[in-house]
Amino acid sequence: MEDLAGKTIKLAIIGSGPAGLTAAIYAARADLKPVVFEGPEPGGQLMTTTDVENYPGFPDGVMGPAMMDMFRQQATRFGADCRYGMVTKVDLSSRPFSITVDEEFSFKAESIIISTGASAKWLGIPSESKLRGYGVSACATCDGAFFRNQHVVIVGGGDTAMEEASFLTKFASKVTVVHRRNEFRASKTMQHRVLNNPKIEVAWESEIEEILGEKVVEGIRLKNITTGETKVLADVTGVFMAIGHKPNTDLFKGVIDMDDVGYIKTIGSSSYTNVEGVFACGDAMDSVYRQAITAAGSGCKAAIDTERWLEEQHA
Repeated sequence: MEDLAGKTIKLAIIGSGPAGLTAAIYAARADLKPVVFEGPEPGGQLMTTTDVENYPGFPDGVMGPAMMDMFRQQATRFGADCRYGMVTKVDLSSRPFSITVDEEFSFKAESIIISTGASAKWLGIPSESKLRGYGVSACATCDGAFFRNQHVVIVGGGDTAMEEASFLTKFASKVTVVHRRNEFRASKTMQHRVLNNPKIEVAWESEIEEILGEKVVEGIRLKNITTGETKVLADVTGVFMAIGHKPNTDLFKGVIDMDDVGYIKTIGSSSYTNVEGVFACGDAMDSVYRQAITAAGSGCKAAIDTERWLEEQHA
């Protein structure tokens, strides 16, 4: 890793999910010799996903980790330099930009693509992490189709939870929404849609105390926050978290323009940020879709934008 110390490269890609590795494929083919820093979660959120059935080109589905390994192999085939390591400091005050890795060494880059992704918020109980990818998910759009004619639970009370609860009724026989309060914080329209759906029940003022099952989800134990009473829903086979995502963008706060949550703002439909020479893609800037395919598409855009910008600088 120290071979970069003190050197200047054309492009540093920070993050290695579908967005970052797609950007690496395009940038490497454009001879930008990108260096990808894979960060604390090499491969991104798909590394915790089992079957991926909605990514084009895999008619029989593919395991999330296997797909990300193929992304990485394709990027390195064209010359991308994928490295384990976490970018811990970035100085964007002047070009070339200064980047510090693992708080150990620094180098410079003419351009940067931010593809640090976002992390789903979880309940933080041990059974949740044990069964993640085996009935526990943070993406109904990704995994809902696996639960046809089954009873699933979704945790949350905002618009995302309402939207995903409604979506899950296309597949599940029953959806139980678990919410800590006695009313939703979602918009009235979204609440109406959920509360008037015969397939949806609401467990008000409740929280999941434990997700049951050794290898797959086999039920949940609910606790009523007000009374302290517990009950087991033994027929639940899927648990979906919809309590929000946190973009992994703290490293750039105060310099890169972001919304109130921390999603990076890009200019128009491009990947340009407010700092010239810095581009953003994937879930770090997408609070709406958060899909592997949309992340990959935005990674393509970021690489093309970077290539064109670098050409202008060297013209």
